[in-house]
Amino acid sequence: MRIVLSAEEMMQCDRIAMKSYGISGLILMENAGAGIARWIGQRFGPLHGKTVCVVCGKGNNGGDGFVAARHLANAGAMVHVFLWSRSQRGDAAKNLEILRRLGLAARASIRIGTFSSSRLAVLHPDLIVDALFGTGFSGPVKPAYRKAIQWMNTQPVPRISVDIPSGVNGSTGIADEYSVNATVTLTLGTLKRGLLCNHGRDKCGEIHVVDIGIPTVVFQRLKPGTFLTEREDIKKLLPKRASNVHKYTAGKVFVLAGSTGFTGAAALAAQGALRAGAGAVVLGTPSSVYPILARTLTEVIVEPLPSTTVGSLSVDGEEAILNRMEWADVTVIGPGLSRQRETASLVRSLLKKARGNILLDADGLNILAEEKSESVSKSKANFVFTPHAGEASRLFSVSADHIETNRIDAARAGAKSLNETIVLKGAPTAIAAPDGTVFLNSTGNPGMATVGAGDVLAGIIAALWSQGMDREGACRTGVYLHGLAGDLAAERLGQKSLVAGDLIDFLPNAIQRVEGGV
Repeated sequence: MRIVLSAEEMMQCDRIAMKSYGISGLILMENAGAGIARWIGQRFGPLHGKTVCVVCGKGNNGGDGFVAARHLANAGAMVHVFLWSRSQRGDAAKNLEILRRLGLAARASIRIGTFSSSRLAVLHPDLIVDALFGTGFSGPVKPAYRKAIQWMNTQPVPRISVDIPSGVNGSTGIADEYSVNATVTLTLGTLKRGLLCNHGRDKCGEIHVVDIGIPTVVFQRLKPGTFLTEREDIKKLLPKRASNVHKYTAGKVFVLAGSTGFTGAAALAAQGALRAGAGAVVLGTPSSVYPILARTLTEVIVEPLPSTTVGSLSVDGEEAILNRMEWADVTVIGPGLSRQRETASLVRSLLKKARGNILLDADGLNILAEEKSESVSKSKANFVFTPHAGEASRLFSVSADHIETNRIDAARAGAKSLNETIVLKGAPTAIAAPDGTVFLNSTGNPGMATVGAGDVLAGIIAALWSQGMDREGACRTGVYLHGLAGDLAAERLGQKSLVAGDLIDFLPNAIQRVEGGV
Protein backbone atom coordinates (compact mmCIF):
# COMPACT_ATOMS: atom_id res chain seq x y z
CA MET A 1 0.00 0.00 0.00
CA ARG A 2 1.67 3.20 -1.19
CA ILE A 3 1.08 6.71 0.08
CA VAL A 4 -0.51 9.20 -2.34
CA LEU A 5 -0.13 12.91 -1.59
CA SER A 6 -1.57 16.14 -2.90
CA ALA A 7 0.84 18.84 -4.07
CA GLU A 8 0.23 20.72 -0.82
CA GLU A 9 0.93 17.64 1.31
CA MET A 10 4.19 16.99 -0.54
CA MET A 11 5.34 20.56 0.07
CA GLN A 12 4.50 20.07 3.73
CA CYS A 13 6.70 16.95 3.80
CA ASP A 14 9.57 18.95 2.31
CA ARG A 15 9.14 21.59 5.02
CA ILE A 16 9.06 18.98 7.80
CA ALA A 17 12.21 17.30 6.45
CA MET A 18 14.03 20.61 6.33
CA LYS A 19 12.82 22.30 9.53
CA SER A 20 12.44 19.35 11.88
CA TYR A 21 15.23 17.06 10.69
CA GLY A 22 17.76 19.46 9.23
CA ILE A 23 17.74 18.01 5.71
CA SER A 24 18.46 21.00 3.51
CA GLY A 25 16.56 21.76 0.34
CA LEU A 26 19.88 21.58 -1.49
CA ILE A 27 20.31 17.95 -0.42
CA LEU A 28 16.77 17.08 -1.47
CA MET A 29 17.32 18.73 -4.86
CA GLU A 30 20.63 16.91 -5.32
CA ASN A 31 19.00 13.58 -4.49
CA ALA A 32 16.16 14.30 -6.90
CA GLY A 33 18.34 15.28 -9.84
CA ALA A 34 20.84 12.48 -9.27
CA GLY A 35 18.02 9.94 -8.99
CA ILE A 36 16.44 11.17 -12.23
CA ALA A 37 19.74 10.94 -14.11
CA ARG A 38 20.46 7.50 -12.68
CA TRP A 39 17.03 6.19 -13.72
CA ILE A 40 17.43 7.65 -17.24
CA GLY A 41 20.83 6.01 -17.55
CA GLN A 42 19.45 2.63 -16.49
CA ARG A 43 16.50 2.79 -18.90
CA PHE A 44 17.95 4.66 -21.89
CA GLY A 45 21.68 4.16 -21.46
CA PRO A 46 24.43 4.01 -22.32
CA LEU A 47 24.24 7.79 -22.57
CA HIS A 48 27.67 8.47 -24.06
CA GLY A 49 27.24 10.54 -27.20
CA LYS A 50 23.47 10.95 -26.85
CA THR A 51 21.90 14.41 -26.98
CA VAL A 52 19.62 15.22 -24.05
CA CYS A 53 17.48 18.35 -23.94
CA VAL A 54 16.50 19.54 -20.42
CA VAL A 55 13.75 22.18 -20.37
CA CYS A 56 13.90 24.01 -17.02
CA GLY A 57 11.42 26.36 -15.40
CA LYS A 58 12.21 29.00 -12.80
CA GLY A 59 11.21 27.07 -9.68
CA ASN A 60 12.49 24.04 -7.79
CA ASN A 61 11.40 21.76 -10.63
CA GLY A 62 13.87 23.61 -12.82
CA GLY A 63 16.47 23.18 -10.07
CA ASP A 64 15.93 19.42 -10.17
CA GLY A 65 16.49 19.66 -13.92
CA PHE A 66 19.81 21.51 -13.43
CA VAL A 67 21.08 18.74 -11.13
CA ALA A 68 19.88 16.05 -13.54
CA ALA A 69 21.63 17.83 -16.42
CA ARG A 70 24.92 17.83 -14.51
CA HIS A 71 24.75 14.11 -13.77
CA LEU A 72 23.66 13.29 -17.32
CA ALA A 73 26.69 15.16 -18.64
CA ASN A 74 28.92 13.24 -16.22
CA ALA A 75 27.49 10.04 -17.74
CA GLY A 76 28.69 11.14 -21.20
CA ALA A 77 25.55 12.80 -22.62
CA MET A 78 25.62 16.03 -24.62
CA VAL A 79 23.22 18.15 -22.56
CA HIS A 80 21.34 21.20 -23.83
CA VAL A 81 19.64 23.14 -21.02
CA PHE A 82 16.87 25.58 -21.96
CA LEU A 83 16.07 28.30 -19.40
CA TRP A 84 12.90 30.30 -18.99
CA SER A 85 14.41 32.68 -16.50
CA ARG A 86 18.01 33.72 -15.95
CA SER A 87 17.12 34.93 -12.44
CA GLN A 88 16.67 31.75 -10.41
CA ARG A 89 16.22 31.80 -6.64
CA GLY A 90 17.38 29.75 -3.69
CA ASP A 91 18.67 26.22 -4.24
CA ALA A 92 17.77 26.30 -7.95
CA ALA A 93 20.01 29.37 -8.40
CA LYS A 94 22.92 27.59 -6.67
CA ASN A 95 22.60 24.57 -8.96
CA LEU A 96 22.35 26.73 -12.05
CA GLU A 97 25.57 28.49 -11.04
CA ILE A 98 27.30 25.11 -10.62
CA LEU A 99 26.05 24.07 -14.05
CA ARG A 100 27.24 27.30 -15.64
CA ARG A 101 30.72 26.88 -14.25
CA LEU A 102 30.87 23.31 -15.52
CA GLY A 103 29.58 24.50 -18.88
CA LEU A 104 32.45 26.94 -19.20
CA ALA A 105 34.89 24.16 -18.47
CA ALA A 106 33.22 21.53 -20.65
CA ARG A 107 31.23 23.39 -23.28
CA ALA A 108 31.10 20.36 -25.55
CA SER A 109 28.99 18.43 -23.04
CA ILE A 110 26.90 21.21 -21.39
CA ARG A 111 25.25 24.08 -23.23
CA ILE A 112 22.93 26.52 -21.49
CA GLY A 113 20.68 29.09 -23.11
CA THR A 114 17.22 30.54 -23.23
CA PHE A 115 14.48 28.79 -25.16
CA SER A 116 14.34 29.99 -28.78
CA SER A 117 12.92 28.71 -32.04
CA SER A 118 16.25 29.19 -33.84
CA ARG A 119 18.09 26.93 -31.38
CA LEU A 120 15.38 24.29 -31.58
CA ALA A 121 15.51 24.23 -35.38
CA VAL A 122 19.00 22.74 -35.35
CA LEU A 123 18.55 20.52 -32.29
CA HIS A 124 17.67 16.84 -32.72
CA PRO A 125 17.65 15.33 -29.23
CA ASP A 126 17.62 11.66 -28.32
CA LEU A 127 15.81 12.37 -25.04
CA ILE A 128 13.88 15.27 -23.52
CA VAL A 129 13.65 16.01 -19.80
CA ASP A 130 10.62 18.13 -18.85
CA ALA A 131 11.49 20.14 -15.72
CA LEU A 132 9.29 23.12 -16.51
CA PHE A 133 6.56 23.34 -13.83
CA GLY A 134 6.27 20.43 -11.38
CA THR A 135 3.48 19.70 -8.88
CA GLY A 136 3.11 23.34 -7.85
CA PHE A 137 1.52 24.20 -11.21
CA SER A 138 -2.03 25.53 -11.38
CA GLY A 139 -3.31 26.54 -14.81
CA PRO A 140 -3.69 27.99 -17.27
CA VAL A 141 -0.34 27.70 -19.01
CA LYS A 142 0.90 31.16 -19.94
CA PRO A 143 1.49 31.87 -23.66
CA ALA A 144 5.25 32.20 -23.12
CA TYR A 145 5.49 28.50 -22.22
CA ARG A 146 3.17 27.07 -24.85
CA LYS A 147 5.75 26.84 -27.65
CA ALA A 148 8.08 24.85 -25.42
CA ILE A 149 5.36 22.35 -24.54
CA GLN A 150 4.23 22.08 -28.16
CA TRP A 151 7.84 21.49 -29.24
CA MET A 152 8.37 18.77 -26.61
CA ASN A 153 5.16 16.99 -27.62
CA THR A 154 6.08 16.95 -31.32
CA GLN A 155 9.52 15.41 -30.87
CA PRO A 156 9.61 11.68 -31.78
CA VAL A 157 11.76 10.80 -28.75
CA PRO A 158 11.10 9.73 -25.15
CA ARG A 159 9.90 12.57 -22.90
CA ILE A 160 10.75 12.21 -19.21
CA SER A 161 8.76 14.51 -16.91
CA VAL A 162 10.14 15.46 -13.51
CA ASP A 163 7.55 14.90 -10.74
CA ILE A 164 4.51 15.44 -13.00
CA PRO A 165 4.04 16.39 -16.67
CA SER A 166 4.17 20.16 -17.01
CA GLY A 167 0.69 21.63 -17.35
CA VAL A 168 -0.97 19.00 -15.13
CA ASN A 169 -2.31 19.94 -11.70
CA GLY A 170 -0.46 17.88 -9.09
CA SER A 171 -3.50 17.49 -6.84
CA THR A 172 -6.42 16.99 -9.26
CA GLY A 173 -4.79 15.70 -12.44
CA ILE A 174 -6.64 18.30 -14.50
CA ALA A 175 -4.46 19.20 -17.49
CA ASP A 176 -4.25 22.45 -19.41
CA GLU A 177 -4.78 22.36 -23.17
CA TYR A 178 -1.01 22.89 -23.37
CA SER A 179 0.52 20.12 -21.27
CA VAL A 180 3.31 17.62 -21.78
CA ASN A 181 2.49 14.11 -22.99
CA ALA A 182 5.15 12.23 -21.05
CA THR A 183 6.60 8.87 -21.97
CA VAL A 184 7.74 8.42 -18.37
CA THR A 185 7.08 10.45 -15.23
CA LEU A 186 9.69 10.26 -12.47
CA THR A 187 7.77 11.51 -9.47
CA LEU A 188 9.75 12.60 -6.43
CA GLY A 189 9.43 11.13 -2.94
CA THR A 190 6.05 9.46 -3.35
CA LEU A 191 3.05 9.24 -5.66
CA LYS A 192 0.96 12.36 -6.29
CA ARG A 193 -2.79 12.48 -6.70
CA GLY A 194 -2.54 14.23 -10.05
CA LEU A 195 -0.76 11.24 -11.58
CA LEU A 196 -3.70 8.95 -10.82
CA CYS A 197 -6.73 11.15 -11.45
CA ASN A 198 -8.42 12.80 -14.43
CA HIS A 199 -6.15 13.73 -17.38
CA GLY A 200 -3.03 12.93 -15.39
CA ARG A 201 -3.59 9.21 -15.96
CA ASP A 202 -3.20 9.66 -19.72
CA LYS A 203 -0.50 12.35 -19.59
CA CYS A 204 2.07 10.71 -17.34
CA GLY A 205 2.98 7.53 -19.25
CA GLU A 206 4.88 5.12 -17.03
CA ILE A 207 5.17 6.23 -13.40
CA HIS A 208 8.25 5.60 -11.28
CA VAL A 209 8.99 7.01 -7.83
CA VAL A 210 12.45 8.47 -7.22
CA ASP A 211 13.64 8.37 -3.61
CA ILE A 212 14.91 11.84 -2.65
CA GLY A 213 15.89 11.01 0.92
CA ILE A 214 12.83 12.12 2.88
CA PRO A 215 12.74 9.86 5.97
CA THR A 216 9.74 7.59 6.47
CA VAL A 217 9.04 9.31 9.78
CA VAL A 218 8.19 12.50 7.88
CA PHE A 219 5.35 10.81 6.00
CA GLN A 220 4.16 9.17 9.21
CA ARG A 221 4.14 12.51 10.97
CA LEU A 222 2.02 13.98 8.18
CA LYS A 223 -0.57 11.19 8.74
CA PRO A 224 -1.52 10.80 5.07
CA GLY A 225 -5.07 9.73 4.38
CA THR A 226 -4.82 8.51 0.77
CA PHE A 227 -3.25 5.25 -0.40
CA LEU A 228 -2.89 3.21 -3.59
CA THR A 229 -4.03 -0.42 -3.36
CA GLU A 230 -1.85 -2.92 -5.24
CA ARG A 231 -1.58 -6.68 -5.71
CA GLU A 232 0.40 -7.52 -2.57
CA ASP A 233 -2.15 -5.64 -0.45
CA ILE A 234 -5.00 -7.66 -1.93
CA LYS A 235 -3.14 -10.96 -1.61
CA LYS A 236 -3.01 -10.40 2.16
CA LEU A 237 -6.71 -9.55 2.32
CA LEU A 238 -8.25 -12.37 0.27
CA PRO A 239 -10.34 -14.67 2.49
CA LYS A 240 -9.21 -18.26 2.98
CA ARG A 241 -11.72 -21.12 3.10
CA ALA A 242 -11.68 -23.52 6.04
CA SER A 243 -11.54 -27.23 5.20
CA ASN A 244 -14.93 -27.84 6.86
CA VAL A 245 -16.77 -25.04 5.07
CA HIS A 246 -20.19 -25.64 3.49
CA LYS A 247 -22.41 -23.53 1.26
CA TYR A 248 -24.16 -21.73 4.11
CA THR A 249 -20.93 -20.84 5.93
CA ALA A 250 -19.08 -19.73 2.77
CA GLY A 251 -21.17 -16.57 2.55
CA LYS A 252 -24.88 -15.99 2.00
CA VAL A 253 -25.85 -13.12 -0.32
CA PHE A 254 -29.37 -11.86 -1.00
CA VAL A 255 -29.71 -9.70 -4.12
CA LEU A 256 -32.86 -7.59 -4.34
CA ALA A 257 -32.92 -6.49 -7.95
CA GLY A 258 -34.61 -6.41 -11.33
CA SER A 259 -37.76 -5.09 -12.95
CA THR A 260 -39.36 -5.21 -16.38
CA GLY A 261 -36.70 -4.31 -18.95
CA PHE A 262 -33.84 -4.54 -16.43
CA THR A 263 -33.34 -8.23 -15.79
CA GLY A 264 -29.72 -8.12 -16.95
CA ALA A 265 -28.62 -5.99 -14.00
CA ALA A 266 -30.09 -8.48 -11.55
CA ALA A 267 -28.47 -11.45 -13.28
CA LEU A 268 -25.04 -9.81 -13.44
CA ALA A 269 -25.05 -8.87 -9.75
CA ALA A 270 -26.07 -12.39 -8.70
CA GLN A 271 -23.53 -14.08 -10.96
CA GLY A 272 -20.80 -11.71 -9.79
CA ALA A 273 -21.50 -12.75 -6.20
CA LEU A 274 -21.29 -16.46 -7.06
CA ARG A 275 -18.02 -16.08 -8.99
CA ALA A 276 -16.50 -14.14 -6.09
CA GLY A 277 -16.98 -17.10 -3.79
CA ALA A 278 -20.34 -16.72 -2.06
CA GLY A 279 -21.64 -20.16 -1.07
CA ALA A 280 -25.31 -19.33 -1.60
CA VAL A 281 -26.87 -16.50 -3.60
CA VAL A 282 -30.59 -15.78 -3.58
CA LEU A 283 -32.04 -13.32 -6.09
CA GLY A 284 -35.30 -11.71 -5.04
CA THR A 285 -37.03 -10.28 -8.08
CA PRO A 286 -40.58 -9.31 -9.19
CA SER A 287 -42.74 -12.27 -10.16
CA SER A 288 -43.36 -10.58 -13.51
CA VAL A 289 -39.71 -11.12 -14.54
CA TYR A 290 -39.10 -14.30 -12.54
CA PRO A 291 -39.48 -16.68 -15.54
CA ILE A 292 -36.76 -14.85 -17.49
CA LEU A 293 -34.25 -14.93 -14.64
CA ALA A 294 -35.11 -18.46 -13.52
CA ARG A 295 -34.27 -19.74 -17.01
CA THR A 296 -31.08 -17.66 -17.20
CA LEU A 297 -29.59 -18.41 -13.78
CA THR A 298 -29.02 -22.08 -13.01
CA GLU A 299 -26.75 -21.76 -9.94
CA VAL A 300 -28.60 -18.85 -8.32
CA ILE A 301 -31.72 -19.41 -6.22
CA VAL A 302 -34.30 -17.14 -7.87
CA GLU A 303 -37.20 -16.17 -5.62
CA PRO A 304 -40.33 -14.52 -7.08
CA LEU A 305 -41.71 -11.61 -5.09
CA PRO A 306 -44.98 -9.64 -5.40
CA SER A 307 -44.92 -7.35 -8.41
CA THR A 308 -46.53 -4.02 -9.22
CA THR A 309 -48.61 -3.67 -12.37
CA VAL A 310 -45.58 -2.14 -14.13
CA GLY A 311 -43.27 -5.04 -13.28
CA SER A 312 -41.32 -3.73 -10.27
CA LEU A 313 -41.26 -4.86 -6.64
CA SER A 314 -44.44 -4.31 -4.65
CA VAL A 315 -44.76 -3.34 -1.00
CA ASP A 316 -46.66 -6.59 -0.52
CA GLY A 317 -43.33 -8.42 -0.50
CA GLU A 318 -41.85 -6.53 2.43
CA GLU A 319 -42.16 -9.27 5.07
CA ALA A 320 -40.67 -11.94 2.82
CA ILE A 321 -37.82 -9.61 1.90
CA LEU A 322 -37.04 -8.78 5.51
CA ASN A 323 -36.93 -12.49 6.31
CA ARG A 324 -34.43 -13.05 3.51
CA MET A 325 -32.35 -10.10 4.69
CA GLU A 326 -32.23 -11.67 8.16
CA TRP A 327 -30.98 -14.90 6.55
CA ALA A 328 -28.28 -13.26 4.47
CA ASP A 329 -24.83 -12.19 5.55
CA VAL A 330 -25.04 -9.34 3.04
CA THR A 331 -27.94 -7.90 1.04
CA VAL A 332 -27.51 -6.05 -2.26
CA ILE A 333 -30.30 -3.58 -3.06
CA GLY A 334 -30.62 -1.69 -6.29
CA PRO A 335 -29.47 -3.17 -9.62
CA GLY A 336 -32.25 -2.72 -12.18
CA LEU A 337 -34.78 -2.11 -9.40
CA SER A 338 -36.46 0.96 -10.97
CA ARG A 339 -37.57 4.12 -9.16
CA GLN A 340 -41.27 3.40 -9.46
CA ARG A 341 -43.15 5.08 -6.60
CA GLU A 342 -44.33 1.93 -4.81
CA THR A 343 -40.94 0.27 -5.18
CA ALA A 344 -39.24 3.37 -3.79
CA SER A 345 -41.57 3.30 -0.79
CA LEU A 346 -40.70 -0.35 -0.22
CA VAL A 347 -36.95 0.32 -0.32
CA ARG A 348 -37.18 3.21 2.13
CA SER A 349 -39.16 1.06 4.54
CA LEU A 350 -36.65 -1.78 4.24
CA LEU A 351 -33.71 0.50 4.97
CA LYS A 352 -35.36 1.79 8.15
CA LYS A 353 -36.27 -1.67 9.46
CA ALA A 354 -33.32 -3.79 8.34
CA ARG A 355 -30.32 -4.88 10.33
CA GLY A 356 -27.12 -6.52 9.14
CA ASN A 357 -24.99 -5.60 6.13
CA ILE A 358 -26.42 -3.83 3.08
CA LEU A 359 -24.75 -2.81 -0.17
CA LEU A 360 -26.75 -0.07 -1.86
CA ASP A 361 -26.25 0.41 -5.59
CA ALA A 362 -27.88 1.95 -8.67
CA ASP A 363 -31.60 2.62 -8.14
CA GLY A 364 -31.19 1.90 -4.44
CA LEU A 365 -28.93 4.96 -4.25
CA ASN A 366 -31.26 7.06 -6.39
CA ILE A 367 -34.19 6.24 -4.13
CA LEU A 368 -32.12 7.10 -1.07
CA ALA A 369 -31.07 10.41 -2.61
CA GLU A 370 -34.70 11.49 -2.98
CA GLU A 371 -35.03 11.82 0.79
CA LYS A 372 -31.48 12.98 1.51
CA SER A 373 -30.32 9.92 3.44
CA GLU A 374 -33.06 9.96 6.09
CA SER A 375 -33.54 6.18 5.82
CA VAL A 376 -29.86 5.53 6.52
CA SER A 377 -29.74 7.78 9.58
CA LYS A 378 -32.61 5.77 11.13
CA SER A 379 -31.27 2.37 10.13
CA LYS A 380 -29.43 -0.13 12.34
CA ALA A 381 -27.74 -1.72 9.34
CA ASN A 382 -24.13 -1.35 8.15
CA PHE A 383 -23.87 0.11 4.67
CA VAL A 384 -21.62 0.20 1.64
CA PHE A 385 -22.61 2.68 -1.08
CA THR A 386 -21.31 2.19 -4.64
CA PRO A 387 -22.20 5.32 -6.65
CA HIS A 388 -20.76 6.59 -9.89
CA ALA A 389 -20.32 10.36 -10.17
CA GLY A 390 -23.91 10.98 -11.29
CA GLU A 391 -25.41 8.99 -8.42
CA ALA A 392 -23.01 10.60 -5.95
CA SER A 393 -24.08 14.00 -7.28
CA ARG A 394 -27.70 13.27 -6.43
CA LEU A 395 -26.79 11.72 -3.09
CA PHE A 396 -24.62 14.60 -1.86
CA SER A 397 -26.13 17.55 -3.79
CA VAL A 398 -22.80 18.34 -5.46
CA SER A 399 -22.27 18.63 -9.21
CA ALA A 400 -21.00 15.56 -11.04
CA ASP A 401 -18.24 17.69 -12.60
CA HIS A 402 -17.01 18.70 -9.14
CA ILE A 403 -17.00 15.06 -8.03
CA GLU A 404 -15.03 13.93 -11.09
CA THR A 405 -12.51 16.74 -10.67
CA ASN A 406 -12.10 16.15 -6.93
CA ARG A 407 -13.01 12.48 -6.58
CA ILE A 408 -10.67 11.77 -3.65
CA ASP A 409 -11.98 14.64 -1.53
CA ALA A 410 -15.56 14.00 -2.67
CA ALA A 411 -15.42 10.34 -1.63
CA ARG A 412 -13.84 11.28 1.69
CA ALA A 413 -16.47 13.94 2.43
CA GLY A 414 -19.31 11.59 1.49
CA ALA A 415 -18.08 8.79 3.73
CA LYS A 416 -17.66 11.15 6.65
CA SER A 417 -21.08 12.76 6.20
CA LEU A 418 -22.91 9.42 6.09
CA ASN A 419 -20.52 7.65 8.48
CA GLU A 420 -20.52 4.74 6.02
CA THR A 421 -18.18 3.29 3.39
CA ILE A 422 -18.29 4.82 -0.09
CA VAL A 423 -17.05 3.19 -3.30
CA LEU A 424 -16.93 6.06 -5.77
CA LYS A 425 -16.69 4.29 -9.12
CA GLY A 426 -14.61 5.82 -11.89
CA ALA A 427 -11.02 6.39 -12.94
CA PRO A 428 -9.67 5.66 -10.45
CA THR A 429 -12.28 4.15 -8.17
CA ALA A 430 -11.91 5.63 -4.68
CA ILE A 431 -12.91 3.64 -1.60
CA ALA A 432 -13.52 5.94 1.36
CA ALA A 433 -13.91 4.77 4.97
CA PRO A 434 -15.97 6.67 7.56
CA ASP A 435 -12.76 7.92 9.23
CA GLY A 436 -11.77 9.68 5.99
CA THR A 437 -9.14 7.22 4.78
CA VAL A 438 -9.26 6.82 0.99
CA PHE A 439 -7.88 3.91 -1.02
CA LEU A 440 -7.36 4.36 -4.76
CA ASN A 441 -7.58 1.34 -7.02
CA SER A 442 -4.73 0.49 -9.38
CA THR A 443 -6.50 -1.85 -11.83
CA GLY A 444 -9.06 -1.40 -14.61
CA ASN A 445 -9.21 0.15 -18.07
CA PRO A 446 -11.54 2.29 -20.25
CA GLY A 447 -13.10 -0.82 -21.80
CA MET A 448 -14.94 -1.35 -18.51
CA ALA A 449 -17.08 1.71 -19.20
CA THR A 450 -19.93 -0.53 -20.27
CA VAL A 451 -23.48 -1.19 -19.10
CA GLY A 452 -23.63 -3.73 -16.29
CA ALA A 453 -20.04 -3.47 -15.07
CA GLY A 454 -21.20 -1.78 -11.86
CA ASP A 455 -23.75 -4.53 -11.22
CA VAL A 456 -20.99 -7.14 -11.38
CA LEU A 457 -18.93 -5.08 -8.93
CA ALA A 458 -21.81 -4.91 -6.45
CA GLY A 459 -22.07 -8.69 -6.46
CA ILE A 460 -18.32 -9.19 -6.04
CA ILE A 461 -18.06 -6.83 -3.05
CA ALA A 462 -21.12 -8.38 -1.40
CA ALA A 463 -19.66 -11.88 -1.79
CA LEU A 464 -16.36 -10.93 -0.20
CA TRP A 465 -18.10 -9.08 2.62
CA SER A 466 -20.30 -12.12 3.24
CA GLN A 467 -17.19 -14.29 3.67
CA GLY A 468 -16.13 -12.44 6.80
CA MET A 469 -14.08 -9.57 5.41
CA ASP A 470 -14.54 -6.13 6.96
CA ARG A 471 -16.29 -3.52 4.84
CA GLU A 472 -13.24 -1.62 3.66
CA GLY A 473 -11.31 -4.80 2.96
CA ALA A 474 -14.18 -6.26 0.94
CA CYS A 475 -14.52 -3.04 -1.05
CA ARG A 476 -10.80 -2.69 -1.76
CA THR A 477 -10.49 -6.35 -2.74
CA GLY A 478 -13.67 -6.38 -4.81
CA VAL A 479 -12.74 -3.26 -6.75
CA TYR A 480 -9.21 -4.54 -7.39
CA LEU A 481 -10.35 -7.97 -8.61
CA HIS A 482 -13.10 -6.40 -10.73
CA GLY A 483 -10.54 -4.13 -12.41
CA LEU A 484 -8.02 -6.93 -12.83
CA ALA A 485 -10.67 -9.12 -14.46
CA GLY A 486 -11.27 -6.23 -16.85
CA ASP A 487 -7.55 -5.95 -17.59
CA LEU A 488 -7.25 -9.68 -18.29
CA ALA A 489 -10.34 -9.59 -20.50
CA ALA A 490 -8.94 -6.60 -22.41
CA GLU A 491 -5.68 -8.47 -23.03
CA ARG A 492 -7.65 -11.29 -24.64
CA LEU A 493 -10.56 -9.44 -26.28
CA GLY A 494 -9.50 -5.81 -26.59
CA GLN A 495 -11.03 -2.89 -24.72
CA LYS A 496 -13.64 -2.01 -27.32
CA SER A 497 -15.21 -5.46 -27.23
CA LEU A 498 -15.54 -5.76 -23.46
CA VAL A 499 -19.00 -6.45 -22.02
CA ALA A 500 -19.98 -6.87 -18.38
CA GLY A 501 -20.29 -10.63 -18.67
CA ASP A 502 -16.60 -10.83 -19.58
CA LEU A 503 -15.75 -9.51 -16.11
CA ILE A 504 -17.52 -12.50 -14.57
CA ASP A 505 -15.80 -14.91 -16.95
CA PHE A 506 -12.32 -13.55 -16.16
CA LEU A 507 -12.85 -13.13 -12.42
CA PRO A 508 -11.49 -16.62 -11.59
CA ASN A 509 -8.31 -15.76 -13.55
CA ALA A 510 -8.01 -12.50 -11.60
CA ILE A 511 -8.28 -14.29 -8.26
CA GLN A 512 -5.70 -16.86 -9.36
CA ARG A 513 -3.38 -14.07 -10.54
CA VAL A 514 -3.50 -12.44 -7.11
CA GLU A 515 -3.16 -15.65 -5.14
CA GLY A 516 -0.41 -17.12 -7.28
CA GLY A 517 1.31 -13.96 -8.41
CA VAL A 518 1.53 -15.12 -12.04
